Amino acid sequence: MKLWALLFFALPVLGCTYVGWHVWRILPLTPLWKSLVITLMTTCFVLFILNFFIGLDRMPLSVARVLYEVGNSSIFILLYLVILFLVLDMGRLLHVVPNHFLHNSMMGSLSILTIMVAVFVYGNLHYYNKVREEINLADHTVEGLHGKRIVLMSDLHLGYHNTRADLAKWIDLINAEQPDLVLIAGDIVDISVHPLIEEDMATEFRRLQAPVYACLGNHDYYAGEPKSEQFYHDSGIRLLRDTCVTLPDGLTIVGRDDRTNPQRKSVREILGPTKHSFTILLDHQPYHLEEAELAGIDFQFSGHTHYGQVWPISWIEDVIYEDAFGPLQKGKTRYYVSSGIGIWGGKFRIGTRSEYVVLNL
Repeated sequence: MKLWALLFFALPVLGCTYVGWHVWRILPLTPLWKSLVITLMTTCFVLFILNFFIGLDRMPLSVARVLYEVGNSSIFILLYLVILFLVLDMGRLLHVVPNHFLHNSMMGSLSILTIMVAVFVYGNLHYYNKVREEINLADHTVEGLHGKRIVLMSDLHLGYHNTRADLAKWIDLINAEQPDLVLIAGDIVDISVHPLIEEDMATEFRRLQAPVYACLGNHDYYAGEPKSEQFYHDSGIRLLRDTCVTLPDGLTIVGRDDRTNPQRKSVREILGPTKHSFTILLDHQPYHLEEAELAGIDFQFSGHTHYGQVWPISWIEDVIYEDAFGPLQKGKTRYYVSSGIGIWGGKFRIGTRSEYVVLNL
């Protein structure tokens, strides 16, 4: 974990140094103006690190939002600047890109600015487009489930960037589906419960016109598990922590605690010896998918990955997880790993999507 934390901060610092050197070389400005541009870019990046330590909850909500948005967006912008300059450096070595394009170049500077603005305006607009993913499951053993509609979500990450106004739109989308049930696979909270309480977001959840069940995610733990649990309760959400509930129609909802809890139960332990007609498992992080198959789960819904949020991180996710995004089947167990309706950090979706799932039985 310490190595992961070191890489999390060290790699962006190296990237910032690399980008800063290139920006200094390419800008056709005096040293004073170059210094101001580099200082501004560095300040935005430093905010990303400081946001973990300065305590946003102690600040006015409007100020905390700006610090969060600027700092956390900068890490994605930095990533794409690194990629762009690496491509240009490779092109220069292959004599495809002329040296003067990267040195005191107005054309080079404007070209890079135009590309970055276009990519991130698109990424922001694309984030607000919530995709409706529909899944039809046929099971002929439980007549009472025929025609049942369930809306599933994960990774709302409500807080300083996803506000009550955002949540209200998502609630409207869900209610428009007229679901019989709403299931949430964790990470309702982003990094702190404070902004959710400040904006009374629990009231929005109580507008849902169907019973709501959920499990915890790792960010719910980061925000303080007791506070997150209280917010779930205040929102009218039934939180399933290593437990299951069987509804009158025969459907069993299994909620597994997040793997942040090293003492969480196995899927088999949660189900117990009782036989269940049809089971849906909520497990935030999609690790060890074989556990659901071995326990006889019919359908598992997970989130957590965001499918990397932006390309090419999605490629890394494909290496880490057996199923980083989308449907999968192992034996008789079907799975769906969602890229999430919300997002962590900057509001950008590039090569991925924000979604909610409509499950028809």
